[in-house]
Amino acid sequence: MVVLRNHVVFRREPPRTGRRLPRPGTRVSAFVPYDGEIDPGVILARARALGCSVYLPEITHMRRRRLRFVPESSPGPRRALNPRWLDLVLVPLVGFDTRGYRLGVGGGFYDRHFAFLRHRRAWRRPLLLGVAFEVQRMDRIAEQAHDVPLWGVVTERGTYGRAAEFTRCGSTRR
Repeated sequence: MVVLRNHVVFRREPPRTGRRLPRPGTRVSAFVPYDGEIDPGVILARARALGCSVYLPEITHMRRRRLRFVPESSPGPRRALNPRWLDLVLVPLVGFDTRGYRLGVGGGFYDRHFAFLRHRRAWRRPLLLGVAFEVQRMDRIAEQAHDVPLWGVVTERGTYGRAAEFTRCGSTRR
């Protein structure tokens, strides 16, 4: 891979896990990058080519920290999807550690909307996958009770967290 500013250009194809994410026909949520965040556009292009439904988070109430997931392009009113029905969620972040904990911009939107994952014994869906630059990796982030850890993080250099166990190409790290 080659990094150009806030974009990652993949020479062949994006890093993928043994689960071949995203899977054809699944529901994928992504984010629109801002302020130097990595652009998930390559992963989204792959998702669209595989027939996945792509959803974007839309903040509905800033003070109450509420958001909803809406189809990326649909004419007329956009019907929101319950976060429980997403299959893969690409999560923006400011920093991450190899255990799957992340620093966001401080709003707590993702932790609030995916809190149900903290209480599951078998975590099936959605998979929360951080998308970041390698320089955003930190030694350890002090987790808090409300934090929802990521399933993994993908950078231009490798894959971290539980997702690293399923990586077929590139380096894996824990």
